[in-house]
Amino acid sequence: MIENESNLENSNTQDTFIKGSAWMTFGSIASRILGALYIIPWYAWMGNYGNIANALTARSYNIYSIFILISTAGIPGAIAKQVAKYNALNEYGIGRKLFRKGLLLMAILGIVSAMVMYFAAPILASNGSQSDPRQVAVMRSLSYAILIIPILSIIRGYFQGYADMMPSAVSQFVEQLARVVWMLLTAFVIMQMQHGSYVHAVIQSNLAAAIGAVFGIGVLVWFLLARKNQLDSLVANSNNEINVSTGSLFAEIIEQAIPFIIIDSGIQLFYLVDQYTFHPMIAQFVSASSDTIEGWYALFSLNANKLIMIIVSLASAMAVTAIPLLSAAHTQGDHKSISKQISNTIDLFLFVMVPASFGMAAISTPIYTVFYSYDPLGSSVLYLSSFTAISLGLFTVLMAILQGLSENGLAIKYLVLGLILKAILQFPMIYLFKVYGPLVATNLGMLAIIYLAIKHLETKYRFNLARTGRRFLGITVFSIAMFLVVMGVEKILMIFLSPARRFSALAIVVIAVVIGGILYAYLTLKTKLAQKVLGQKVESILAKLHIRV
Repeated sequence: MIENESNLENSNTQDTFIKGSAWMTFGSIASRILGALYIIPWYAWMGNYGNIANALTARSYNIYSIFILISTAGIPGAIAKQVAKYNALNEYGIGRKLFRKGLLLMAILGIVSAMVMYFAAPILASNGSQSDPRQVAVMRSLSYAILIIPILSIIRGYFQGYADMMPSAVSQFVEQLARVVWMLLTAFVIMQMQHGSYVHAVIQSNLAAAIGAVFGIGVLVWFLLARKNQLDSLVANSNNEINVSTGSLFAEIIEQAIPFIIIDSGIQLFYLVDQYTFHPMIAQFVSASSDTIEGWYALFSLNANKLIMIIVSLASAMAVTAIPLLSAAHTQGDHKSISKQISNTIDLFLFVMVPASFGMAAISTPIYTVFYSYDPLGSSVLYLSSFTAISLGLFTVLMAILQGLSENGLAIKYLVLGLILKAILQFPMIYLFKVYGPLVATNLGMLAIIYLAIKHLETKYRFNLARTGRRFLGITVFSIAMFLVVMGVEKILMIFLSPARRFSALAIVVIAVVIGGILYAYLTLKTKLAQKVLGQKVESILAKLHIRV
């Protein structure tokens, strides 16, 4: 009887994780796809200024992302974790109090951070040698979003603390949709109708972040009102056995938030190393104009990055879902559940991320043409970036697991070690591999972090690394098989269709992706690997679809 209850509880935890991941994956993937698709007309409307415009955007967004993390102070993630903790103790009232106090903090931090970014833009807008007036204007246009996004983020964190991922996912999609509409509308008017400045168009495209945030908040407020009765009932039926002062709540929020700032900015910190070192370092080895080097920088920092972040967002979705579940299990001292949750999280990540990365690499040439233009160098950078996505994604998931288990100090230590390794390797890697050098250095730094984190989790929480290793082997073998088949299909299609033309390249991508996806699904279902990773619900879905494997 006890065993059955334990199995039921484990099944419910896995179902909750997969359901939450599904919603967050929908929000992340839909947003990322929108964020990638807009680049097709946007890049074309920029004409000869496409790569320079992208370089301006990439440099601004790297700084903006750090400021967003500072302005939110990691509080949304901390709120999600702490709300999950108190909900597990049936103290819903404290979670609501945390949320309200957090909103006040968010408003203050948003104002301060926006002002700092606006006035510090001339200092931050440097390519390693001097400040760029174009970059200053573009960077300042993003500071307005920092006033609003902290409020948006904390409301999402509150819902995530309840393991309710749908509001976050829907608001994320609406936010991105509004942002893309504004970007395309202003870019078309400025570049195509007015034949104006590409810098002005980039400024308006960045201002779209604030427009999108307003729409995102509107969606979340609607969900809060729709769920008001349900949330009020949970608060009314709380145990009310724990009294926490306002000062204690603030201290608790800040204590949890600081590690979130550092850890959540991990990938951006790696990118900042590239932003401030690539230009001066590569200029020592090649003779090229400043704009040419900026164009190379755009190839991996934004062009390839925008595409691989579609699949890296899968990891982010899983990470957001994992933190509250692990936090609840940790609060209850349920070590068996912790071990199982770690395995479930890593297994699901590998099951989705590895084939997605191999698939992106296989179609790197035609997909780069679809989104930008035919460019052998850009396609090669995207090829390497696709494999880099695995290390970026696994880093994201492992850091989230450590955060959920209150191993914040250790996560920060691993991140610092990885960053030091990245900084040390940056110069020699750029010397050896030129434009590919930053990607190689990033991979090596990330792999060091991943190794340390996995060894720690295996030692302390005894998660089933051997089982995960076997599944990883199977996933990798099937992904390589899919990769080879997709490459073969691509080569055959290129006899009839040119990868240098956008529409024929799109046809190659669609056909190759469909064939590759079907092959991977068949192999994993036939060997029961999909059922083991995703749960037995896969069988019922197949039965309803009348599919036999």
